Amino acid sequence: MTGDWRRDRIGAALRGENPTVLRRLTSGFAVMGDVQFLPGYSVLLVDEQDVQRLSDLSRPKRLSFLSDMDQLGEAVERVCRRLDPAFRRVNLEILGNRDPFLHAHVWPRFEWEPVDVVRAPVWLYPRERWSDKQFRLGPQHDELRAAISRELDNLRTMT
Repeated sequence: MTGDWRRDRIGAALRGENPTVLRRLTSGFAVMGDVQFLPGYSVLLVDEQDVQRLSDLSRPKRLSFLSDMDQLGEAVERVCRRLDPAFRRVNLEILGNRDPFLHAHVWPRFEWEPVDVVRAPVWLYPRERWSDKQFRLGPQHDELRAAISRELDNLRTMT
């Protein structure tokens, strides 16, 4: 998965050109994370390119974004719980430190994580985890992608 879509993730999603998109949600796009050292890592991208922070959205759109974040988090949790008995929890984060657009991280956490980071923020993982080719999103994650997409569909029909 390479290409110019990474320079404009939201625009590419709006044009149907972002290969990481799982589903279109009410306020944005559920996408798989570029790295999968924690299998199931996903991101919610807002669907407005000029929105940098949650407070840039109108109150209804803010609540919609937070609801979509909850929905993506629940989908990741359900899938990871089913696929891995060592699943612990999901961490939800809106940070906005690096990318200049509103997005929310959905990090599944597992008991098998290294002892020095299992109870720490994901951002404390060694740098090589973030760039190691073995953890890049690719075809080996197709089954996981499909499971999270199905779960998102299931959650939508429940509401």
